[in-house]
This record gives sequence, C-alpha cells and structure tokens, in this order.
Amino acid sequence: MRVSRDQAAENRQNVIDVASRLFRERGFDGIGIKDLMAGAGMTQGAFYKQFQSKEDLAAQASKRALEDAVNRWSRAITENPDDPIGVISAIVEFYLSPEHLGEKMNGCPMVALGADAARQGSDVKASFESGINVHLDILENLIAETGDEKPRDTAMAILSMMIGAMTLSRAVNDTGLAKNILTANAAQIHKIFLFEKSGTPPAAQDDLPGS
Repeated sequence: MRVSRDQAAENRQNVIDVASRLFRERGFDGIGIKDLMAGAGMTQGAFYKQFQSKEDLAAQASKRALEDAVNRWSRAITENPDDPIGVISAIVEFYLSPEHLGEKMNGCPMVALGADAARQGSDVKASFESGINVHLDILENLIAETGDEKPRDTAMAILSMMIGAMTLSRAVNDTGLAKNILTANAAQIHKIFLFEKSGTPPAAQDDLPGS
C-alpha cells in the first residue's frame, strides 16, 4: 500500500522519537537498524526510504533527545520567571536526583551518549554541539542575572559538574556510592556557585536529592 506524504513524515518522526530513547538506553552501537525499526513498529526495509544511514538517524535522534532535555529546563524557567537562582537550583536538584539517575531511556543525552558521540561522525557531533550550547545559553542567561562577571564560564563549570556526576553515578553498582556522588556534587554547586549569590546556606547533605 502506498504511504501518503503526510503519513511518511509522521512515520519518520516516530522513528526519530523511538531512536532517541533507544539510543540513550543502549548506545549508538548497542542496537541495530532492524531493532530500531521494530521499536517504531516498522520494517527494516522502510529505513532507507526515510534516512540516508544509521548515522543520519543518530544525528536526528540526538537532536530530538537534546531538545527534550532543553524543554525540561524551560519548564523550570516558566515556573520561576523572576527567580534565576531558584531556577538554577531547581535544574541542579532535578538533574542530580535519583529520579534522573534511573531515567536512562528518557534522561539527559549528554550523559547517556556523550562518550558515544565523541566516536561518531561530524553530523552527530554537530547535533551535540548545538544542544550543549543551548543548555549553556540557558544557564549563562540565568547566571548573568545574578551579577556573575563570567556567566559563560560558570555555566560551563556547572553543566560539566552535573554531567560528570551523573555519568559516574550510573557507572557503579553501589547505589549508596551513586547517591553520594550526586549529593556531594549538588552540595558543591550550591556552595560554590549559588550560596554566594543568594546568601542562603547550601542545603544539608540529608536534604539534597538522593538522600
């Protein structure tokens, strides 16, 4: 049966959505085209009608995953439009939470696929570069409102700390160690970057995400 142009476009978006989650769960090399298409309810033969290659799909799926991550941050801004420190705190607390730790399929692609992306071609890296810059822009704009003299540098430091902490936490079997890594980094971000701006002492270790 011939597929309409609108249906073909919808099918393509469905494959990208499914791939964005499956790649985060299994890695770019951890799943093949056949299983990706099966996850989207389609046959392997339909793949090359929609994508030039698996790397083409990986680039599109990475873009989609990073857009999803940005949307989560945007919701935090919407909920606290006049409180930049409150927004940053909300982002940090969510990012370094046990809920995010367990969200391997729907969590941050910079954690799930960052190392994989470094071994991919230029198209995948371009998707990541664009997404990373959007995350940095959000943090930089929020930090600039606090009077920070080098908001871009601070944004890069906070994002790097969060990604590193979540990456290490997912790499260990010891759940206690994983939680301690997250709470220690949350405490340091609050102490180094937020306490001096807000005048509010950092939360006690037992009050931080994962405790």
